[in-house]
Amino acid sequence: MNLILLGAPGAGKGTQAEIICEKLNIPAISTGNMIREAMKNGTEMGQKAKSFVEGGNLVPDEVVIGIIKERLALEDCQKGFILDGFPRTVPQAEALDKMGVRIDRVIDIEVPDAKIEERLSGRRVCEKCGASYHVLYKPSAKGEQCAKCGGNLIIRKDDQPATIKERLKIYHEQTEPLRGYYGRTGKLVTVQGQEDIAETSRLTLAAVEA
Repeated sequence: MNLILLGAPGAGKGTQAEIICEKLNIPAISTGNMIREAMKNGTEMGQKAKSFVEGGNLVPDEVVIGIIKERLALEDCQKGFILDGFPRTVPQAEALDKMGVRIDRVIDIEVPDAKIEERLSGRRVCEKCGASYHVLYKPSAKGEQCAKCGGNLIIRKDDQPATIKERLKIYHEQTEPLRGYYGRTGKLVTVQGQEDIAETSRLTLAAVEA
């Protein structure tokens, strides 16, 4: 089965991709990892991407799509795959269609903006060992210090309130229109994200298997 996972940053797509991957025994492919892998392996598209990355620029759509085409041609994708983080825009979705990539189902994990802001802004990371905490859901037993190594807990730049609002703004402007694009094809299934990750996983698997 060929799947796409949609959802705003902080909606928990990565976790759900891992669970589906394990259940169906198909690879979960994230755009960032795929680009890094192509660059490491020195593929034609990977070398093109490297010139943009080293120059501090975004990798253009045509190169990203070329890398995806290379990745989906590998043997481990023959029984299916999960795309996480691509497409991000309607033009990317159209390019995927023109490439002849068959998509069976698009799972959209919906979480209200206020809940996403609460999830992301409450995250804390140890600056020494990288352990992850949350002020509400997973607080450190040592307060503002890491319970594992005693290091200071910090807020990552991506989790700063202003950054979160900007990421959500970009998502609503550029990625949310994909709901309509895939909704018109009859492939879109919406899952309401729950407080309990296990419950979200149950609903997501049910949507995949429906």
